[in-house]
Amino acid sequence: MEVQATWERYAVIDPITIGAAISGATAAFNTIKQMVNAGRDLESCIGDVSRWMKAASDIDQAEKQAKNPPLFKKLQGADAVQSEALQVYAAKRKMESQRAELKQYLQITYGHQAWADLIQLEGRIRKERQEAIYKQQEARQKILEAIVIGVLGIVSFGIFFWIMWLASKN
Repeated sequence: MEVQATWERYAVIDPITIGAAISGATAAFNTIKQMVNAGRDLESCIGDVSRWMKAASDIDQAEKQAKNPPLFKKLQGADAVQSEALQVYAAKRKMESQRAELKQYLQITYGHQAWADLIQLEGRIRKERQEAIYKQQEARQKILEAIVIGVLGIVSFGIFFWIMWLASKN
C-alpha cells in the first residue's frame, strides 16, 4: 500500500521509490515464507502475495523507464541515468530470485496449479496497474516536458526579439 502511494505521488521513478518497492517486496516475501512455513493456506497470504506482485510490477516499470528515461533525467547527465539503471538492475535481480523461491514454495506446498493461478493473478494486477497508474505518470511527464519546452521556447524568442530591438536602436 505504501509503495502504491509512493508511485502515485511521483511521475518519475527515483532511487528512493525503487528502494521502497524492493523493501516492500522483500517484506511481503518474508511474510509469505513465514505463513507458508507455518502451514497457512494460500488464501490467508493473498494480501501479501498481491503486495509482492505490485512491488514487482513497480520494479518492472522502473526498468522500462530506465531504458527510456524522460527528458529531464537525460539532461541530468549520464551519471544519474547509469546510477538509476544499476539500482533498477539490482532490484530486478532480487525480484527474480524471490520469484523463483516463491514459485518453489508454492509448488511444493500447494502444487503446480497454485503457481499457475498466481501467474494469472499477477498478469491481472500488472494490467490494472499499468492502465491506472503508469499511464497517468507518463501523461503527467509528457505534459510537464511540453510545458518546460514551451516556456523555454517563449523565453528564447523573447531574448531574440529583445536583442533585435537593442540592435535596431543602435
